[in-house]
Amino acid sequence: MAPETAGKPGNRAASAAGLWGWINRRLPVEAFLRASAADYYAPKNFNVWYFFGSLALMVLVMQLVTGIFLTMFYKVGAATSFDSVEFIMREVPYGWLLRYLHSAGASAFFLVVYLHMYRALLYGSYKAPRELLWLFGMFIYLALMAEAFLGYVLPWGNMSFWAATVIVNLFGTIPVIGPGLVEWIRGDYGIADATLNRFFSLHVAAVPLVLLLLVALHLVALHEVGSNNPDGIEIYDKKDARGRPLDGIPFHPYYTVKDIFGVCAFLTLFAIVVFFVPTLGDLFMEKANFEPANPLSTPDPISPSWYFTPYYAILRAVPDQRIGALLMLLAVVSFFFLPWLDRSPVKSMRYRGWISKSFLGAFTISFLVLMYLGMQPAQEPYVTMARVFAIPYFAYFWLMPFYSRIDPVKPVPERVTFHG
Repeated sequence: MAPETAGKPGNRAASAAGLWGWINRRLPVEAFLRASAADYYAPKNFNVWYFFGSLALMVLVMQLVTGIFLTMFYKVGAATSFDSVEFIMREVPYGWLLRYLHSAGASAFFLVVYLHMYRALLYGSYKAPRELLWLFGMFIYLALMAEAFLGYVLPWGNMSFWAATVIVNLFGTIPVIGPGLVEWIRGDYGIADATLNRFFSLHVAAVPLVLLLLVALHLVALHEVGSNNPDGIEIYDKKDARGRPLDGIPFHPYYTVKDIFGVCAFLTLFAIVVFFVPTLGDLFMEKANFEPANPLSTPDPISPSWYFTPYYAILRAVPDQRIGALLMLLAVVSFFFLPWLDRSPVKSMRYRGWISKSFLGAFTISFLVLMYLGMQPAQEPYVTMARVFAIPYFAYFWLMPFYSRIDPVKPVPERVTFHG
């Protein structure tokens, strides 16, 4: 090695000749990939619940790519947005495929993210030392909600218009600054051209940049503290003579191959939806959104996409709109406090008692029922049912400091349990 380059960190793994060696002497691509995959040890007892993190990353890439192509043909404006979407569907070669990949991809994104979050609830992945990892994940969830709402408005169908009207008007419930804030968000006295321009800018530029930054921070935090596992045991507490965890295996090739299998299974199911049932019976795309926005015709009922309906059901369950909006906000924000609400001495639900399992089961049922109720008209018995099922939803979070402390736990093994 030349004297002027000897000892420099970037040259430690740059012995390869040719273009690849030239790149690695100037940018540690190979070292980064090795540290992120081959030299990153993950617990050897991962199960099917650990597919959804990589699937979420794959769907994110798909949404970015299809979104870029859609913006090439989309014309933002109250008079042009709906027609440009129709043009994409009918005139652009494979435009229908791009649109369905993007619209169904939004629902797929939330599906895998919800399952990814539920895995964390099952195995205590939010507990120390992963609090910051969990917080980054929750900020990703908020950014994803904002991105999905903004994108839902852009086709300028009738449900898009009324969904934007309802959600934007919620900001008017904020004391003192509410009315001015609503007008500032709309950019006008009603949902119109200025609103669409703002939403388009945020959807294609601002929020994706924030989302990518948060994903990067989420991955950095993950590699810093290591992955959790179904037993909730820290694998780096027990190492061999070479400093490798006894219960860990290199992420590559073992889990890269496993994730490829998960991606193939997911893409098979996703292709069936896209090619045969892209609207999935109004669940992914409502009939009202195939009609142009019409301020004089209100869809019946007005409801957001399925991934927002649990919170929408909570909003409608309270007659006072301000209290309903506050409870809806609390339903989302409660997730942020899980690392400090949970006082259990063990992480995984495998070793917790019947109390914690009962509360998690009640929360799961309430979330799914609220999701269904949010799709129904705002009338009885759906409103009363939403009030009833909102109780176990909030009880799961705010009674956790008490039931997690008194819940009987089982002994946690010293090593991870694995059955090949």
